[in-house]
Amino acid sequence: MAREGMEVSIAAAEAVALCDTDCIAAYPITPQTHIVEHLAELVADGELEAEFIPVESEHSAMSVCCGTAAAGARTFTSTSSQGLALMSEIMFIAASLRLPVVMALVNRSLSGPLSIWNDHSDVMSVRDCGWIQVFVEDGQETVDHMPWAFRVAEDPAVSLPVAVNLDGFILSHVIEPIEPWTKEMVQKFLPPFSPVNRLHPDQPLTMGAFAMPDLFTETKMAQNQALLKSKAIILKAWEELLQVTGRRYRPVETYQTEGAKILLVTMGCLGQTAQLAVDALREEGESVGLVKLRLWRPFPFEEFRKAVEEAELLLVIDRAISFGGPGGPVASELRNALYHAKKPPRVVNMIAGLAGRDVQPNDFEQMVEQAKAKVAEGKEDDYLIYGVRG
Repeated sequence: MAREGMEVSIAAAEAVALCDTDCIAAYPITPQTHIVEHLAELVADGELEAEFIPVESEHSAMSVCCGTAAAGARTFTSTSSQGLALMSEIMFIAASLRLPVVMALVNRSLSGPLSIWNDHSDVMSVRDCGWIQVFVEDGQETVDHMPWAFRVAEDPAVSLPVAVNLDGFILSHVIEPIEPWTKEMVQKFLPPFSPVNRLHPDQPLTMGAFAMPDLFTETKMAQNQALLKSKAIILKAWEELLQVTGRRYRPVETYQTEGAKILLVTMGCLGQTAQLAVDALREEGESVGLVKLRLWRPFPFEEFRKAVEEAELLLVIDRAISFGGPGGPVASELRNALYHAKKPPRVVNMIAGLAGRDVQPNDFEQMVEQAKAKVAEGKEDDYLIYGVRG
């Protein structure tokens, strides 16, 4: 199929519309607005038969999503940054109630100071909310993961909400060559939504009931087990996507890792820039490769450990700070994943690209040199906020 030059947000909205989404509840916030704005246009123009519900806040948006998903409607929303912070209270409820809502989370820094630019501080604030979470790297991945998200969320063995993370502005507002899906492709890939539990007057049931202490722990155990078990369906859905599109996706992607002693680790759009740095360092004789995390929750422990088993040093690039903690949340997670490894690599954490500060290939090259210096000094446990002036 021929590619089309499209703004990624518009392409994402078109993909959501092709999924015969029944309900979109949303509130505008930069930089996600173009997604729901275009969906509103499609509904208003009669191109998408759906309910578009404009609400007074992101908290209300997710509340509406919970209601529509519970009633058996295929449901979508989108947000960013402070909108996510306001929405987060209900995100925990959506996951606990096993409601298969799909959200495009267009990543943006959290205030303050006020910033509309991209980093991962918003998504890291809801790391443990119980949603399936993936990161995409370019426009094609964004489009492909909209039907995929519905496919995973609505699978009867999963029935959990899914967040697709894409970098704000760096990805959301750029025009890229994209191979759009056809209606026939979506119908082949995505079955009709048949909810596991549904609010219906003929078959009354209770959702979100009060739980005494002697029940709460067991419900959380069951919720966690459901999230862990969703990985099998996640992998199955990626295989099914391969059959429809010819594009293969994995929980952990690698680039030039064979025999590499130093591995960069990224999430989101920075992976593309890091590839250029890896190519340049390889030409200089450096044994450097790249690992890109796509699946964030449930965390792909097995795939990650296998991807880094031959490395001596991991340079983990975080795009958020765990204030008062060990540095960035991703590096902390990866150190935990490697705790029982027989010969774990050294882990050096760099925090970069906060609030959209540019990270160029030469910056990655400098980070590699700084990481090697930290290991030589025995200070690899100290994280570094890269590029701080003054």
